[in-house]
Amino acid sequence: MSKGFEYWVGNRYVRSRSNNSFVSLISAISMLGIAIAVMVLIVVMSVVNGFERELKDRLLAMTAHAVIEGSDGRLTNSSELIDIAGKNSRVAAVAPYVDGQALLVFEMQLSGTELRGIDPSLESTVSGVGGVMQTGSLDELTPGDFNVVLGVELAEALKVGVGDKVTVILAEGIVTPAGVVPRTKRFTVSGLYRVGMYEFDRRLAFINISDAQKLYRLRDAISGLRLKVNEIYEAPAIVREVAMQSSELVLVSDWTRRHVNFFRSIQITKSILFVILLMVVAVAAFNIVSTLVMVVKDKQSDIAILRTIGARPMSILKIFVTQGSIVGVVGTFVGVVCGVLLALNLESIIGGLESVLGIKFLAADVYFISDLPSELKSSDVVLIAAIALVLALISTLYPAWVAAKTAPAEALRYD
Repeated sequence: MSKGFEYWVGNRYVRSRSNNSFVSLISAISMLGIAIAVMVLIVVMSVVNGFERELKDRLLAMTAHAVIEGSDGRLTNSSELIDIAGKNSRVAAVAPYVDGQALLVFEMQLSGTELRGIDPSLESTVSGVGGVMQTGSLDELTPGDFNVVLGVELAEALKVGVGDKVTVILAEGIVTPAGVVPRTKRFTVSGLYRVGMYEFDRRLAFINISDAQKLYRLRDAISGLRLKVNEIYEAPAIVREVAMQSSELVLVSDWTRRHVNFFRSIQITKSILFVILLMVVAVAAFNIVSTLVMVVKDKQSDIAILRTIGARPMSILKIFVTQGSIVGVVGTFVGVVCGVLLALNLESIIGGLESVLGIKFLAADVYFISDLPSELKSSDVVLIAAIALVLALISTLYPAWVAAKTAPAEALRYD
């Protein structure tokens, strides 16, 4: 027998039309099942990667890498800490801020919000809020003008636009002969921003730090400092290093501690989804077992003839391993191609479906992110394809072993 004939015969078995149409149908279903399972796994992993990327980018766009706060909510000696942070080679920028809670009122609408006082020129060095402005600019937050920048979700809830005046009501009141009266101040909406995360777009408003100090009666004190560092994963060590050099008792935090639950939940979800969908790939791959078992039954006479003309059992095994492997390879290849194309164009596809159907697939107040992101990683594609091929190869072993054990005399007894 010529060497390599096993691969030729196995390839012919895949391409030829079997007399048993049911066997051919099962083969096609097995191939299609592997392709769909691989495609779905690639798309789901890309979506989870996209969520992780978007969450990280958007959080860091609005949240400083590290924060130093006063132990009682105030920093009275902020100039010392600013000098210390500025001299640290690992700190890229530092900006002061004032944080407080307030109630915004416009006509009959009202909403609670976090009011953050910032220095517009310094804030742009530690966060990316200036880059997500849809209308107006942070530079319009000039001292004494009492302007405010709102998130688009908050502006929509209040039904306000640029130029409208909103009333800021503080929980701290003024004692008068008639009782305690809440302190209020009128602010003009000078801009709108959209970061794409409901947590910020709906609950955070910006004013000038000088106006915030007057509003909350802090005088020259601030709530804390926001730091931007050169290496974001070293933020915990850097902020502690800066704080340890201060003579004032302060509290420190960083982006990994403030939002650690988000990233942990994404990693756990990714692992669980990978295992679950891998089971789907395994089920699709193991369909090859039933397919090859029926093929072996259908090809009993062919196996017997090959054995009688000199084919060894190992050659018979190679024939059916080749047939099953081709089904697995083709199914995996089609799944990888479709999965990659779908993952690369998922955002535009989902956007088109949302506009056509008039629905929103992701509720911003539930999922934090209103858009469906996708990030394709080559390592995920290679891992998924490799696992699918290994499972397909394993699925061929038992039917091929059964075929190799076929006795020619028994197979030809009734032919």
